[in-house]
Amino acid sequence: MPHDGHDHPSIPEDGWKHSGVRVIPGDSLDANTAQTPGMHRAAAINAARTGAQKIWAGTVHIHPDAKTGAHHHGPLESVIYVVSGRARMRWGERLEFVAEAGPGDFIYVPPFVPHQEINASSDETLRCVLVRSDNEAVVVNLDIEPVEKPEGVAWIDPIHKAP
Repeated sequence: MPHDGHDHPSIPEDGWKHSGVRVIPGDSLDANTAQTPGMHRAAAINAARTGAQKIWAGTVHIHPDAKTGAHHHGPLESVIYVVSGRARMRWGERLEFVAEAGPGDFIYVPPFVPHQEINASSDETLRCVLVRSDNEAVVVNLDIEPVEKPEGVAWIDPIHKAP
């Protein structure tokens, strides 16, 4: 193998056959992962299933008109990609902020931010792909009394905002 100047681990005994790329079929995800009331999570990529060391990935489904309990993910960063449906996110110490996302939108949740996912549709399941910055699913469920009317927050791109 030619050397490209980068440090690489030694080639495994199987020549990467089973320790290299893994394709996880969508119908073989593992629901034996941390759950939050109102949502169904299923793991595709984690330490136990693939040996992932720095990420966790899977799917999230929320039924029409359903919402999760308030929770956070400790020190982990989370990215949610909306595949179908309409997501309404509430966040803050009293879930006082709100924003919505639809198919093709990404949602970023920083570490320790209390939040709640809500399916904003009354007739379509909200389907998302979820990726976290560690190989285990950390979920801390919270007992929060939410404000009645959260404040809408629009995202402003700090890199490309108008001068």
